[in-house]
Amino acid sequence: MMPEHDRGRIIAIVGPTASGKTEVAILVAEALGGEVVSADSMQVYRGMDIGTGKPTAEQRARVRHHLIDIIDPQEPFSVADYQQRAERAIEDIWSRGRQPLLVGGSGLYVRAVIDGLSFPMAPPDPELRRRLTNEARARGAAALHARLASIDPCAASRIHPNDEKRIVRALEVYEQTGVPISRLQAVDRERRPRYNTRQFGLTWPRCALYQRIEERVDRMIEAGLVEEVRALLDRGLGEDLVPMRGLGYAQIIPYLRGQCTLAEAVRVLKRDTRRFAKRQLTWFGADRRIEWLDMSGLGGPREAAELIVRKSEARWES
Repeated sequence: MMPEHDRGRIIAIVGPTASGKTEVAILVAEALGGEVVSADSMQVYRGMDIGTGKPTAEQRARVRHHLIDIIDPQEPFSVADYQQRAERAIEDIWSRGRQPLLVGGSGLYVRAVIDGLSFPMAPPDPELRRRLTNEARARGAAALHARLASIDPCAASRIHPNDEKRIVRALEVYEQTGVPISRLQAVDRERRPRYNTRQFGLTWPRCALYQRIEERVDRMIEAGLVEEVRALLDRGLGEDLVPMRGLGYAQIIPYLRGQCTLAEAVRVLKRDTRRFAKRQLTWFGADRRIEWLDMSGLGGPREAAELIVRKSEARWES
């Protein structure tokens, strides 16, 4: 059993896509007797493996991973659902005397766990969400963004006018509760963190990160990403489903529909992944609790892992 004074301690390893989080986390877990709790909004889905960059079978054999392959793509899944499952996984890991590592690039998922965000009493309303989504498709996401700006300018300032999913959710919460989502989130920001967490971010110079992203996309194509997306479509998964609009899937579907060449689909995927990484860096960069490790100045994943282990132990002992 883990000593009582060690319970409550979590190591979080975050950063943009293609920064090397998976291998570093595995090495840290091996050094500390830990297990990984995935904080990735796409890796929860079964059958979506290549495009989500899930750990390989060999990596998962080395270290136990939680919250991967837990639902089918057709099933609804919210941040609140993730939070509940992650908290249970963390308690289970502690109960067996192991060290939890929260690892991933989905910033809201990370914050939901370490800060114990309380989500509004507004569970997903399929009918309301369908109406708002249809309106966005008919009038454009920008039109709904303008409506959001009129009722919640704070939330609108943080949500891109083309981010249909977040716009719809913000309007959904407001219509159900009558309270702007930004006000509910402000209450959460005043809460004290639930766990004693040491957060580490992996970063690269921008040009090096973009090169890693391009190489990662090329590997996904070689590994069979196109065939994976085709199989999902053949199963009857509509391209309007949330996971099918995710990176690696939304960009390949036009090629399979005959609307563009594979080269164009790959170009767009690389571009959209670079943009996504930039948004991740902006999100995580706002959290001053994260200690950033410049991977270009380290000897590789093992040196980064050793540094995280030393820093974590030194802080908890001080």
